[in-house]
Amino acid sequence: MCSKPAARLSLRGKVLAVLLPGLVLIVGAELWLTRLDALDAANAAFDRSLLGAIKSVEANTSTASGGLSVELPYRLFEFFQLTARGTVHFRVASADGLVEIGSPDLPQPDETPAPGVPVFHDAVYLGEPVRVGTFVSTPGAGAAAAVGGAAPQQLVIQVAESVASRRAFTRSFVLRAAARDALVLSLIGVSIAVLLTLLLRPVSRLAAQVTSRQPSDLRPLEERDLPRDIQPLVDAVNQQLARTQQLMERQRQFLDDASHQLRTPLATLHAQVGYALRATRPDEVAATLASIAQQLEHATRSTNQLLVLARADATAPSPERFDLVALVHEVGTRLLPLAAARRLDFGIAVPDTPCPCDGERQLLAEALSNLAHNAIAYSTHGGHVTLQAACDADGCSLQVLNEGAPVPPQVLQHLGERFVRGDAPGSVQPSGSGLGLAIARTIVERHGGWLRLERLERPGAAACNRAWLWWPRTGAAA
Repeated sequence: MCSKPAARLSLRGKVLAVLLPGLVLIVGAELWLTRLDALDAANAAFDRSLLGAIKSVEANTSTASGGLSVELPYRLFEFFQLTARGTVHFRVASADGLVEIGSPDLPQPDETPAPGVPVFHDAVYLGEPVRVGTFVSTPGAGAAAAVGGAAPQQLVIQVAESVASRRAFTRSFVLRAAARDALVLSLIGVSIAVLLTLLLRPVSRLAAQVTSRQPSDLRPLEERDLPRDIQPLVDAVNQQLARTQQLMERQRQFLDDASHQLRTPLATLHAQVGYALRATRPDEVAATLASIAQQLEHATRSTNQLLVLARADATAPSPERFDLVALVHEVGTRLLPLAAARRLDFGIAVPDTPCPCDGERQLLAEALSNLAHNAIAYSTHGGHVTLQAACDADGCSLQVLNEGAPVPPQVLQHLGERFVRGDAPGSVQPSGSGLGLAIARTIVERHGGWLRLERLERPGAAACNRAWLWWPRTGAAA
């Protein structure tokens, strides 16, 4: 359910939907790192100020009287207030903790600092977050340490200030960075949208070109000024248009073939039925019915041939492994009665062992059947018709040899085209639909092979015509 709105987004919207969330995450991570850097910078700056305050307290601390005294002039307190922008607390104590001045309960660091090394840490004092600086003075430090000749003591000096100023600085820094990043992000989004609009202009022009076409216009799309990434899509569309145009051409050809092939038999049948209805003598009716039966047989065979031709033109190849020898036996057995009726010497010449090959068995059987049917129809009375099969490492072949008159060269060069008949002189049945050779050629070319028609001179025997089908074992183009 959620994928439908996303699927309706434009390419521009999809690119922005993919890029902008990633950019937002990157900007968020950058702001988080900026906040850490700002906090470190604020701590470094304010800690230096806090250390200055500690040094000022140290300079105004004295142990000369044997006790502890701290002189904090008004200006020093005013400096603390201006620096911290809040409450300032301090504590000065002897190292043994017996004497101390200021706020005695200031939070202590986790570890005692080394003398002369300031330590800063965050804590909560009186319910308020503070930054505490702790410094252990070295003996002899301080302006008044040695006054009166008293022995100097090690002192612990602490100054705590509110972190409000630090947080305000960090917040202001991060907000300025966020405003800057938001502006940059907006500019990036606008730039991407503008660039996509410019880059997709050829695609929009291509879409307008397709939209303005007529449904029957299957010309290839123009490839001018197209991005390299879009070129494969246009090539695929052009290939599909070419296949569609080829399919439509085949459909138109099939309709033309069907109308061409069936119009004459139907008109003849109509005339013959009318003659039979008008006939009065039984012998005339019987002769007309016999003629009608012959015409129906011719029309049925032509229709079946047209269907086989349409299937060979339109369907996708689906090869299978089969035995070529068994296929020749099957076709020869089916055509044997027809050859016997024509008083022909009909036989087959195949290897003694099976001949496995790859191809569309049913279509190849139809191709061989059409060649053999033509050979039987066009052979001289009492002649020979032989079906042959062979296969080797390169490919497979089917051959049909028949003794008959040679086909004239001007007719031979057009054999295999639709509705071209090889009406040779002296043939017993110089009639037919002219589809047999076209079917055989279409089927063998579908397998990547070829059809060859030739006159074969045989030493010691009569010359004969040979129809030869060959296709490679792999099914690739020969």
